[in-house]
Amino acid sequence: MDSIAGRTLPATPGRPPVAPGSAPLLSRWAAAAGRLRLRVLDERYPTAVDLACALGLLALTAAPQHRSLAAHPGMLLLQLGLVLPLGLRRRAPYAVFGVTAAVAFVQWLTTRGMPADVAVLFALYTVAAHCPRRRTLTAYAVAELGVLLVVLRWVPSPPYRDPLEAGARVFVLLSGTTLAALVLGLNVRARRAQLAALHQRARELERQRDQQAALAVAEERSRIAREMHDIVTHNLSVMVALADGAVYANPHAPQQATAAMRQSAETGRQALTDMRRFLGVLRADEPDALRHPQPGLGQLTALVAQVEAAGLPTGLTLDGAPAAVPPSAQLTVYRLVQESLTNTLKHAAPGARARVRVHCSPTAVELSVEDDGRPLRAVNPRSGQGVTGMRERAAAYGGELHAGPLPGGGWRVAVALDLGPRPADPEELTSG
Repeated sequence: MDSIAGRTLPATPGRPPVAPGSAPLLSRWAAAAGRLRLRVLDERYPTAVDLACALGLLALTAAPQHRSLAAHPGMLLLQLGLVLPLGLRRRAPYAVFGVTAAVAFVQWLTTRGMPADVAVLFALYTVAAHCPRRRTLTAYAVAELGVLLVVLRWVPSPPYRDPLEAGARVFVLLSGTTLAALVLGLNVRARRAQLAALHQRARELERQRDQQAALAVAEERSRIAREMHDIVTHNLSVMVALADGAVYANPHAPQQATAAMRQSAETGRQALTDMRRFLGVLRADEPDALRHPQPGLGQLTALVAQVEAAGLPTGLTLDGAPAAVPPSAQLTVYRLVQESLTNTLKHAAPGARARVRVHCSPTAVELSVEDDGRPLRAVNPRSGQGVTGMRERAAAYGGELHAGPLPGGGWRVAVALDLGPRPADPEELTSG
């Protein structure tokens, strides 16, 4: 022992000293490590483990009758035939049970009972743990038949005077042992099935988690792409229109050219502000992100004024209850109007006019953007990425975007957003 009466003994050569009270803990750790090693060994080399157990059982059952086995080689062969097949019990459980049952029957015909008959119980347990129900019931019936045969032939008469009483006692004892082996095997099988179901469930949950993470990443990328498209495309289109107007007006009206350039600079600063606010959601080191609110219905007037300064006369009608619209829905309406006016500004012929109508209610927002301009090209470019982004924004609120030409010329975008209960939206979370 390393410690006596709470004292730490000096370390022996090649062994460190052991603190008082640590011996029980170390023994528990050693036992747990041993069980773990045995479990890993059993999972990796099941046949080798079964063969080692069969040899151990053979030694235990042969020891009490080693003299009889040495004197009767036939009994030794029966002993080997009963125990050695257990080395393959998990590879072929039903066949191993059949072999042990057949050898036990030959033993019943030729000699008396031996301790090795317990191999039949091990084989029955293995069948119950690994084979289907029909084979398990068949093996149990065979084992019970063997119990009956044992009772009929080998029941000792003394100390019982009544042979029926002695037979009943032995039958109940052996039948209970057989039933215990069957129930133990069924319990092991049920536990193994439960563990397999839990592992399968864990794998499914892990796969679902990975799929949800991939969907979340794709959705976030799509949202970022929509925001970047709306911010950059709109402001650059306005700046290009203002710059072209300034170049055209500079020789004849320098003051108007200067005003256009100032408006272009203001638009650029607004674009930087929007980008700073948006990137503030992605970057934690952006100090001014919280000071840049999300655009909403209140900024539609400034948006219309910006577009008018770029050369597109636009009217705005906003009625209903804008205050009842959630911030994320206001951002959606703002982006839809912004993209629609940007498309008109880029693709409509000079002299076009636009009209924006927004009607708000506690349950829905109805939006329409119309213009009377004709497209500059025969193939309408308005069905590009911008329209796709608008459809995705509208679908987030259960709306279906309708975008197409008007019968008398021009273009119309219309959608109705549903403001009913819905899952939390990332844009609404970032706007708070």
